[in-house]
Amino acid sequence: MTRRLGAIVGCLLAATLLVAACTQAQEIRGVKIGDPSPDWSGIIGVDGKKHSLSDYKDAKIIVMVCTCNHCPVSVAYEDRIIQFVKDYQDKGVQLIAFNVNNIPEDRLDKMIERAKQKGFNFPYIYDPTQKMARDYGALVTPHFFVLDQERKVRYIGAMDDNNNPAKVTKNYLRDAVDALLAGKEPPVTETKARGCTVKYE
Repeated sequence: MTRRLGAIVGCLLAATLLVAACTQAQEIRGVKIGDPSPDWSGIIGVDGKKHSLSDYKDAKIIVMVCTCNHCPVSVAYEDRIIQFVKDYQDKGVQLIAFNVNNIPEDRLDKMIERAKQKGFNFPYIYDPTQKMARDYGALVTPHFFVLDQERKVRYIGAMDDNNNPAKVTKNYLRDAVDALLAGKEPPVTETKARGCTVKYE
């Protein structure tokens, strides 16, 4: 009887864990290529202002990147993101970085410090509810999402093919944006993003 009870408890526990895993996967299923961008509004930035997707309605292309402070991969891409903004800001491209991690080193006060230290030239916004990351389906930091002028998702994945800038051979993000600006389809629409896992709660 004891053995049977243990088996029943084990099955119930396994079922509970399976349901929890499926629920979490469903919550962060995110967008697919061609989907309309999830809308978002009232998200506080390091500038002390609240930001909304509609604030950037005049942009030809929007690049959303889920990132954070603590992840070494995110840090490795900071200079590349800053340079990307410099190269594309006069072409109607708006990059917006968002962070959803609630660990101490990633909260808004630390974001403000990091943005000032690095001289971020783009909005860096904080969503402690984590809804933005769940809606987009961000799994790691950094994770990039390109939206066209109709705000449909046209590229999802990594910025390029190597964390070491000296070894980059493929610039997925730039290629996608260049194609869209030229009225063409991105040559690659999805790649596997690399980085630290988003700290979902």
